[in-house]
Parts: sequence; structure tokens; C-alpha cells
Amino acid sequence: MAELHRSDSLTFFVNGKKITVKDADPETMLLSFLRGKLGLKGSKYGCGGGGCGACTVMISRYDPLTKIIQHFSVNSCLMPVCHLHGAAITTVEGIGSSKTRLHPVQERIVKANGSQCGFCTPGMVMSMYTLLRNKPKPTMDDIRETLGGNLCRCTGYRPILDGYRTFCESENCCQVNDTGCCLSDGEGPLESIKNCQLEQPNNKVEFLPLDPTQELIFPPELIRMLETEEKITETFQGERMTWISPVSLNELIQLKAKYPQAPIIMGNTNIGLDIKFKGIVHPIILSASRVEELFKVTHKPDGVCIGAGCSLSTVRGVLEKCVSSLSAEQTQVHTALLQQLSQVGGEQIRNVATLGGNIASAAPNSDLNPVFAAGRCSVLLISKEGRREVPLDKDFFVGFGKTIVKPDEILLSVFIPISRKDEVVRAYRHAPRKENALATVNAGMRVLFVEGSNVVKEISVFYGGVGPCTFSADKTIQQIIGRPWNEVTMSDAYRTLVDEVTLGASAPGGKVMFRRSLTLCFLFRFYLHVVQHIKDMNVSDGEIPSEELSAVEPLPNTIQPGYHEFPGVSEGQSMQDPVGRKVHHQSAVSHATGEAVYCDDIPQTQGELFLSVFTSSRAHAKIIDIDVSGVRNMPGVVDIFTAKDIPGKKVRSFIGIDEEILAENEVTCVGQMIGGVVADTKLHAKLAAAALKIKYEDLQDSVFTVEEAMEKHSFFPPQRQIQRGDVTKAFQEADHVYEGEIRLGGQEHFYMETQSMLVIPIGEEKEMKVYLSTQHPAMTQEAIAETLGIPSNRVYCHVKRLGGAFGGKLTKTSILASITALAAWRTERPVRLVLERGEDMLITGARHPTLGTYKVGFMKDGRITAADVHFLTNAGNTPDESVLVVEKMLLHMDNAYNIPNLRGQAVACKTNLPSNTAFRGFGVPQSMLVIENMINDVAMTLKLMDEKVREKNLYKGICLTHYKMEFDSENLHRCWTQCKEKSDLDHRRLDIARFNEQNRWKKRGIALIPIKYGLGFAEGFLNQAAALVHIYKDGSVLVSHGGTEMGQGIHTKIQQVASRELNVPLSLVHVSETSTSSVPNTTPTAASFGTDANGMAVRNACQTLYKRLEPIRKQNPNGTWENWISKAFLDRISLSATGFYRGHDLYIDWEKQEGRPYAYFAYGACCSEVEMDCLTGEYRTLRTDLVFDIGKSINPAIDIGQIEGAFIQGVGLYTMEELKFSRSGVLYTRGPGQYKIPAVCDIPLQFNIYLLDESHNPHAIYSSKGIGEPTLFLGSSVFFALKEAVSAARKDAGLFGPFPFNSPATSDRTCIACNTQFTQMIPEEETDKSKLWALELP
Repeated sequence: MAELHRSDSLTFFVNGKKITVKDADPETMLLSFLRGKLGLKGSKYGCGGGGCGACTVMISRYDPLTKIIQHFSVNSCLMPVCHLHGAAITTVEGIGSSKTRLHPVQERIVKANGSQCGFCTPGMVMSMYTLLRNKPKPTMDDIRETLGGNLCRCTGYRPILDGYRTFCESENCCQVNDTGCCLSDGEGPLESIKNCQLEQPNNKVEFLPLDPTQELIFPPELIRMLETEEKITETFQGERMTWISPVSLNELIQLKAKYPQAPIIMGNTNIGLDIKFKGIVHPIILSASRVEELFKVTHKPDGVCIGAGCSLSTVRGVLEKCVSSLSAEQTQVHTALLQQLSQVGGEQIRNVATLGGNIASAAPNSDLNPVFAAGRCSVLLISKEGRREVPLDKDFFVGFGKTIVKPDEILLSVFIPISRKDEVVRAYRHAPRKENALATVNAGMRVLFVEGSNVVKEISVFYGGVGPCTFSADKTIQQIIGRPWNEVTMSDAYRTLVDEVTLGASAPGGKVMFRRSLTLCFLFRFYLHVVQHIKDMNVSDGEIPSEELSAVEPLPNTIQPGYHEFPGVSEGQSMQDPVGRKVHHQSAVSHATGEAVYCDDIPQTQGELFLSVFTSSRAHAKIIDIDVSGVRNMPGVVDIFTAKDIPGKKVRSFIGIDEEILAENEVTCVGQMIGGVVADTKLHAKLAAAALKIKYEDLQDSVFTVEEAMEKHSFFPPQRQIQRGDVTKAFQEADHVYEGEIRLGGQEHFYMETQSMLVIPIGEEKEMKVYLSTQHPAMTQEAIAETLGIPSNRVYCHVKRLGGAFGGKLTKTSILASITALAAWRTERPVRLVLERGEDMLITGARHPTLGTYKVGFMKDGRITAADVHFLTNAGNTPDESVLVVEKMLLHMDNAYNIPNLRGQAVACKTNLPSNTAFRGFGVPQSMLVIENMINDVAMTLKLMDEKVREKNLYKGICLTHYKMEFDSENLHRCWTQCKEKSDLDHRRLDIARFNEQNRWKKRGIALIPIKYGLGFAEGFLNQAAALVHIYKDGSVLVSHGGTEMGQGIHTKIQQVASRELNVPLSLVHVSETSTSSVPNTTPTAASFGTDANGMAVRNACQTLYKRLEPIRKQNPNGTWENWISKAFLDRISLSATGFYRGHDLYIDWEKQEGRPYAYFAYGACCSEVEMDCLTGEYRTLRTDLVFDIGKSINPAIDIGQIEGAFIQGVGLYTMEELKFSRSGVLYTRGPGQYKIPAVCDIPLQFNIYLLDESHNPHAIYSSKGIGEPTLFLGSSVFFALKEAVSAARKDAGLFGPFPFNSPATSDRTCIACNTQFTQMIPEEETDKSKLWALELP
């Protein structure tokens, strides 16, 4: 073994620039290096675990032996800098900028309106850029797969896909079924839009051509270095770990013998997560990335031997070549592995995660290990003692994360044999999300027949996800061996499998009944696949019955271009006037180039410190002692503080009830903030906070669910009630009365940018500059002032932009900012706080889980005459805004229906879970789902179509709501009628009925859902807004207003308002930031009312300025804008003006149960169709048609983007996203690994949006309407379509009428509700809730 020595440096290139790093720390990841050391802030921190793709960069490597350069995308948050010697890294800054030129990848996402908050955009750009470097003419499948590892919470993905569709091989960018341009404005019929027509003077979109010859070349200096340098063992010594990177297999063997407990690191996708999230420290890490023997691929007559160091992407390429060069009979195992490989992680993970790492980590739900085991694969192990080949069978995996590999052994290679004659191998999996998600259950199965017969000679059945390690169903296979492959044999096998696969109620991951059911369904699917195979081989006459074929057919997945239809601007409107036109987001170019500055992108200042908060680990306990003695002397620690150190007010009040900033004597949830640690680095602060020892005395009366809360009278007052008509009498007179309920889980905001803030003490007069990501700068200003005991005029809050918010950056942000300001106050130094994703999810709360119960009276024709509805929401441990949320639930409980006798009650239950807070829709998505489910139950009871019952009960004409607010329902009916027509609902219902009759295991459903949504704040004072407009001597205009930009495009719309009112080109108007120094006493940017209020304020200021210029314009009517401004300055006319908008006088009187809480209503309707797999509960949204009334749109591009993004977020709420808490109140789901938001694979395959024409709204600026929140609820159309598909499956099982179906309608709920013969075989789940793995919320 070569002598170990400390490497002087490692060398790599970033964007063509040579970087030399000395004394690299093994714990330093590329992302922090790029952002902290190089100042390249385009790559973003979104999750830190490789799950969101916001940090994606491209790495290029040169192989001196083959002379080949490879390009691959990676998550820079997981890529150790120590791994990068000899690499060339390309970041978003390296491919194009606004100062030079945009790269076509950047330009097309801009022109497709593919960015909103923009935080995910650099990652999207770099994923696509890497694909184009490898394949300049990709297919749509390539694009979809490439973007599968990137998450976006704003756009709903459709515009991103449509923008990048233009790179596809087809000359016509809109290649699917000739459906028109994917970037079209959509004015007019679908068929008339061709060749990328847009509303531009030349009526054509011009794209920069993609020229691969113009890309950055691999640095020649790096090639020379790699070809000539002597390879030596590298050692890097960090603060806690030592990294050793040998260059030969022999050295690696010697090192492994010397350090048997040291892990071998390759892709860092497993070890890195353990270090980051589990706090595991490895004193020695062995990097084997330069050991050539680990990357060898050898093709043999009986199979292929693949080096354990090969990435999963490389393995995939090897297997694809095998499949193309060998017969299908020989590549059964290869094909099964390929099927699984396509869904293991995202592209970035597959590019670095290795074959050996996947096996050695022995994850219980590994997608590959069951296939390896079933497919007779083996591994070659090597150590100082020699080599041994070991089969990858049931004896290889011995426990959770454990194998028979000895500590000093190295997994050298994996052998994958060719299949034998009469052998069939298949793989199956199910995951919480269709792609880029760890499997719930998976399987590898193989059968070998006696030659020329259907008698089973050998069979292997392996499962993942049903135990601590890969599981072999030995008893089941014994039932099959030696018997013919038929239903009788399989029936015996199913019964044995039910007994063999046992999971206790407390099994990690829960969903026990579903997981056991999946084992049966996969075996059934394998049975059908094999039946088809032996029929094709002419061994048996049996074949799959036509109605059973759907069990083995995949769900559709071809995404078609989006289609939009909206009114154009009026004839005669000036081309300079941008109002009503599609205008790209103000910051779209900056988003795409990585130049957009978010809070954590602000450069570090001299002496800056980092804050880490420490939180409660108990749900309900007294704080006995906080031991900081061992922490103060830890490296880098500067200060530790708790509630007793707050100089001002220790509480905040949001609805009149005090809420502690830091818990002082008692904690009431896991995750409640107790104090903070301030240190010189983020890592030092985090380690010190984790080392604090807090002594508790547990209190025994913890409350977690709404049922427990009501039983113990634990709620936040007041309880609200509203009623109209005589409900009791109406029930007596109704033909039918039905009682039901629905439970809705919570929803994590999952804004891509976590809570971020920087507080800088100015050093005199107690002044504080605060840079942060908040929807409500004035609230933060007030909170900090109160906490520090200083006047508000000493606190200056600045908000440039937010990387998403959705209601989650209001109350909690103000508390976090107060804590950060306290740290800066005490240390007299700048302090930065950026929560990690897990901390953010733990601390900041979510959407309120809700239990809705109802009693409904109705007539035989479907007319609802009475309803009594109760809402119980899980508010969490503090009041926050929960009472306001339940009030809005009651005000929207009618949705679009005129129920003459209606009563509602709502309670915000106080529990020992983290406090829930505002979230897009503010209680309305919960309230309306309860009502729609009630109507669905009415329809099922009467055996009527849902839309018939909905239509019969819609408001008609001039109406009064249940709180006596008058409105005209004409546009509601227009939306409903148009949606019904454009979706061709009646005809498609016939097609769906035919499909369901012909298919046993796939079912379709369709649902048409209306909405009536109130806009504005019921608290009248919140509807005001102010603005400040400056005109400079060169004619440029700077606008400041009280709204914050979080992706919804408010700054862009404000620019359009100023451009129209001042009659100047849009290019002259700029909105820089939102600042309490420029506009005081702002109201929150929320409730879809930001543009309504702030637009009017800006309009007021601009009109004042334009009027001041009137004399000058009259003097020189032919002058230019610049001439007028110059003359005004010389004439001493003020070129600065404030604007103010008083807002509507909105209110609700809960005593009288009447009022006008909303300025106006927005209306819409949405029709969605789904196809569902009854065996697994998976589904695809085949088509969505959405018609919405947004008045006269100020900017259709932005408004359509808001509609799409909100809809997909609603789909996530109602069908996917699950927050899971332990029985002791600990949040399990703390990142994208456990919590699944919709990805590219979850969007409707066909998504059509129509904006209602000839709509007017006298209550808002330019007759527009707010749009940010309402369409989220329309995602429920997918939920109800899915429920209809389940109902069709239940009919096959002999079940009719209403049935319980809770939200989110995850695959497990859907599958169990279908009640197939396989779910019926599984014994009922444990009824003792104390034994369950997770709480059943709300």
C-alpha cells in the first residue's frame, strides 16, 4: 500500500475557471462550496437530501483510457468536494446570463412562462441542459424522465414541459396528435393554432437555436492533468472526519482491513444522508471512486459482471445494451432490472448512486435487491483473506441494513446471469408517488417450467417493504413447485402468502393492510404475465381473459401539450399598453440564469453569525432544566439564549390570545422553540444546538386528535356557528336524510425556499436592518420591535422576493425573525437564520387537518333542502390564525349551492401537535370538500349522476348567501355550462361506462366540480394598501408598494398598472423590493388580494403624478416622456407621489350572522377524468378541463400559471400529501424523502384551461379578479373522479351506495376502498389505535 500523506490540494474547474482547494473538509458539499466560497448563488438549497433538485449542477469527467467525456447531472447538496478532483462543474451561471446571452434552455423556460417564484428554476434549467449536452434532440419521454428529480411547488410543471418540448426531434414542437402550439396564447379554436403563434407583432415565437458546438468545452488543462498526473492516495482531514481516497484495489483492501468500520463512499446518497439527518459521525471514510476495478464491466456467455462502483445510470446503459444484443428469452432478469432502475430516485440520484451501494445498504424496500435475489444473481466479495462469490439470495440479507458481508470485505462486482429457456422473470413496485419515490412494496419473481409444460420446476418470490430486509416467500413457493401454473395452484398460494407475510399494526411505515394486499396483487399480476408468456410459447392453451387484461396493462402516461383559451385585449388598445396581455414574469430571466437574489443569497457580511434554534422533544412537559454547560465551550459557539433573555415582550398575539415566542416553563408540542445557539458557522450552531441537554417532566394529558380535544373540551375560543332557515323542520319534511363524514389530512406548504432571514444591527440608535422572506413585512417589523422593546421606526424590513410561501410565511416568520433579531441584539453582530427542510416542516405548521360531519336532508329528485355541518379542525398547540380559518370555513360552506336551510358549526381544537397556520385557501379547501362529499353521498344514495345533483342545487339568478350577502350567479352558471360542454362530459360518461364494463382491474371516473370563492379580507382594515412612486430625471419609474413577490407575479402586474397609468413603456418601470421604510403599515400579501389592493394604490399614485404633468403635456403635446420629465424637474414639480387605497368596507357580524365579508366572488368549474389501477390504487389524471372567471385578466400568462399551480397543489392535497405523526406527537415526514408533493409525473396528461370571456368586475382594478387561491380547491375534481372510479370497482365486488373515502385519497386508501378479492383476504387492521405506527388525524 502506498504511503498515506495529506494531499496538498485537489483541482477541478467550475464554469471554465480553475479551482484549487487545500485542506478540503470531507463534510463540505459542493453546494455550500459554490454558494459560500465561490459566491455562485444560482444553485439553491431546497432540502439538503437530494430530493428536490433545486441544487442541480452538471459534472463532466474525462476518462484518459477511453478519451470519452461524460456529462451527468447531480445534486450538489450531496456531492462532497473531496470527490471532485479532476472534474469540470457547470452551474446555471456558466451557461448564460442577462449580461451576456441566454442559453436556449434558459430562454425557452422564460418564454413558456415556466417560472413563478423561480427558486426551482436553476435546477430545472441544469437538468435539461445536461440532457441536451448528451442528447441534443430528446424525446418527450427523455424530458419527463430528466425532470423527474426536480420538484416545483408553483407552476404545476405544465409550462416547463411545454417550453422544453420545443427541443424535441419533431420539427413541429407540438408533436402529440397535432394539438396546436404548446406555447400558444390559445385565442380561438384548438385546431387553428399552429406553428407556435403568440400574440406578438410577427405572430410567431422566435427561439434561439440550440447549437451544441457553442457549449463550454472540457478544460484542456484538466485533460492534460488527468493524462499525466501520478495517481496517489489522497487524504483530507476535516474537523470530525478523515477522507482517504486510494487509487488501487489492493490499497482499498488494506485500508478496509485497517479500518473495518469505515464506510466506503461512492455516490454519498446513503452515507451522506445518515451524516446530515441522523447525526452519524464516521471518523474515517474510504472513497473508492478512483479504484478502476470497481468500474469494470465484463460480458460473459452466461451473463454480465458489473463493477460495484458503477452508477445506476451506467448499469442501466449496460443492461439496455444486453437487451438489444441478446434474445428476449435470455434477458428476462435484465428487463426486470431495467423496469425498476427507471424509477429508482431521480436522474441526479441515479447518476451517482452505485450498484454496490444499493446492495450493501440493504434497505428493506430496495427496488433492485428482490430482483437480484429472484434472478439468481451473485456478488463477488474481496478482502485480505481472498475472494468469495456469494449468491444474492434469502441468506444474503440478514436484518435491517445488514448483510452477510464482513466488515473488512469489499463488494467488488455483481453477476447478472442470462435467463434460461422456459424461465420468466418480472419485477413490480408501488410507491407513494409514481416516480422518484422510495417503494412502499416491491417484488422480484421468477419461475422456471419443466421443459415443454406448464408445470413449475423452480420459483422464487421475493418482496421488499414487508419486513426488516428483503423477504423470501418460502412457504408460498412450496405451494407452487411441482404443480401446473393455473388458478387452482395460485389460489392455494394466495392463502399461504396471506399467512406468511405478517406485519404488526406498529410496523414502521404503517399501511399494513395495504402492504399485505400488494404482495397478493403482485403475485396475481405475475401469474397473469406468465399465463400470457406460456401461451405465446405454445405451451398452454390458456390465456388471460379479456376483462382481466387490464391487470397487466400500464396506466397511460403520454403528456400532451397544454391548451389555453382566453379573451384578447380590446380593439384599439395601444400596443404600448401591457394590461391584458401575456407578459413574462418580471424576474423570469433572472430566475432562469440564477441571478435572482433570495434572502440567503445575500453575501455574508463581516463578522456574521449563524443561528440554530433548539426545540422541544416532548409533546407536553414541564421544562425542569436546560443544561448549557457543555455547549458554551464547543467550537465556534458565541451565545446561547432562552425566553428569559428577551428584553421586551415574550409573547405575540395574533387573534387576541398570547403565544410564546420561546417556551419558558412548559412545552406543548414536539418542535416548539425553546431557545437559540449562535455560532460562527451553520454547522457549529447546529451541532451545539443538538448537544444541549433539556430535562423535562412529562405531563400526562396530551391531546393529539380532534376527538380527544372535544372529549377534553380543549379548543380555542370562540366556537363559531351560522344558520339560515329552519333546519330541524326541513329535516322532518325531507324525503331522505343521510348522515356522513369525511376526514382531511393536513398539508405541508413545502415552499421551495425554507424560512430565511438576516438581521444586521446598524450600531446606533438601536436600528436593525432585516432582510427576510415574508408575506407580511409590517407584522415582522412590529414583532421585532416588541420583542426587543424598541420603536418600530428602528426596524427596517426588506423583502426582495420569496421562494414560495402559500400562507406559510406570515405568523411563524415573524416569530422566527424576532428570535433572530434577539440573537443579533445580544451579540451586536449580523445573524443569519436559514431553516433546514426538516426543521422548517417540524416548526412552522401546516394546513389544518379537519373532520367534517354532516346531516343532509334531500328530496327524491336530488334537491337538498337542509344540511347541518360540523367542522373540527386540528389547530395545534397555539391559536395562530386558526379561529379565522374556521370562520372562513363557515362562510364558504355553501360553495356554489343554494341550500335553503343550512347550519354550520366550527371549532379550532387545541392539541399537542405543532400549531397549524394559514395555507392557500385558508380553510376553504377543507370546507368545500366536506360539502362536495355530502353532495356526492346524496347522488350515490339516489343513484343519480353527481353533476345532476350539483346542477340542481346551484345558485340561480340574484341570490343571497347564508350570511345574507347578495350576488349575481350568472358567471357561475356560465362557467359550469362551458366546462360541461368543453369537456364533452355527457359523451365521455358513456365511454367511461363502456370502459369500466370491459375492464376488471382498471376503472375510470369523471367529476365536474363548481366553485364560488369570496375575495378580500373579512376584516376590513386588511384591505387597505399604500404605494410610493418615483420618477427619475431620465424618465425611469421606481415603484414601491406593500405587496411581496412570492411567485404570483404581483410586481409584474404592478409594472403593467404603472405602465398604463403613466402611459410609458413597460421597460421604464421597475419594482425593486418591498420595504417598511418605503411603504409603512403594510397589510399581508394574502387572500388573493395583493394586486387588487396594491394595484389600486399604485394606480392612485401614478394618476397623481400624471395629473401633475398635465400642464407640461399641454404645453408640449408632441414631446417625449423624457422631455416632459426633464421639464417638470426644471419647473420644480414633484416627481414623487404616494398612493393609497382604502379598500372595501368588509365585515361579518357573527352575532347577527350576516355581513359582507368579501368584495366579490370568483367562479369556476373543473372536470377531471382519471384511470385507476384497482390492484394498487395508483391512478393517472387523463384529462382536466378548467373554466374560470377572473374578470378581465391583467396578465393571462401569470393568471393561467396561478391556475395551473394551484390546481396541482390541490391535487397534492386531496390525493397524495400526507403528514404523519408518531403516537407521541413526533413528525415523521420531514422532507421530500417522506413527504411527497406532486411531480412531473402527476400532472394531467391533457390540461385545458379556458378563461371566461365577457366577464366584468367593478370591484377590482381594471375589472380583474384575484386568482391565487380559488383554483386549488378544483384539484378536488381529481379526488371525486377517483372516488367514482372506486365506486365502479366496488360494484364489481357487489357493493353499492355511499362509502367512506377520506382525503388524501392515497393509493392505500383507494386500493382498500376498492375491496377487491385480494384486500378481502387480508384480516382487518388492528382496531386498538394505541398500537398503530402513526396517529390517525385530524
